[in-house]
Amino acid sequence: MTKRTPTPAPGTDTKRCAIYTRKSTTMGLEQEFNSLDAQRESGLAYIQRQTGWKVVDERYDDGGFTGANTDRPAFTRLLADVEAGKIDVIVVYKVDRLSRSLLDFAKMMERFTAAGVSFVSVTQNFSTADAMGRLTLNMLMSFAEFERSMISERTRDKIAASRRKGKWTGGPVPFGYSVKDKKLLVNEVEAQIVREAFTLFLQHRQMAMVARTLTERGLLPRGSSRPPEEGLRWSKDAIARVLGTRSTRAS
Repeated sequence: MTKRTPTPAPGTDTKRCAIYTRKSTTMGLEQEFNSLDAQRESGLAYIQRQTGWKVVDERYDDGGFTGANTDRPAFTRLLADVEAGKIDVIVVYKVDRLSRSLLDFAKMMERFTAAGVSFVSVTQNFSTADAMGRLTLNMLMSFAEFERSMISERTRDKIAASRRKGKWTGGPVPFGYSVKDKKLLVNEVEAQIVREAFTLFLQHRQMAMVARTLTERGLLPRGSSRPPEEGLRWSKDAIARVLGTRSTRAS
């Protein structure tokens, strides 16, 4: 027996529903049925239980994108379609799939409200169509942002503890140093250039003069193995970074 789609009651407008899914990492997305598929399936099941609701053909799936900001391709398309009047209801598995930032979420709600679009969280069983749903939503977003802040604080504390133990925590390796076993060690070849840079600066007090002199002497920046006329050259900004890094480390 063929299953029939429920017919909207007379006078009921069809609600065009967009299902938005998101996963912070790409791990597992290569599977035939992944996290994004599971989120979408839950959204479809919810929409099918509502009278007069219909899912739009367009898919809005962001795999490997954080909810800490709105720089996501599928989400950008979703906002464009909202403002174009193509969507009436946005359906998500959980609130934090849409955003983990209370500020970003508040801005989203303003745009949704201005466009006459409602928002539904399937597993948290509420929507912004009523005042209680909006209150609950704001509370949940507050907790989501609190959780994100706690994770950030723990990460910063871990990095600070590593630095106190003399461990390198990542980023560009300063000129004059090398990294071994997560520790910065003096690179003697580059250190000679750094010492010469300090000597020249004390003589001339001009970054540009230091950069030009080092380049002319063939004491080149990291990664340059070609002659000055063909390869890399020192710039006054690069010299300022080298001298500034060493001054900071010495203080």
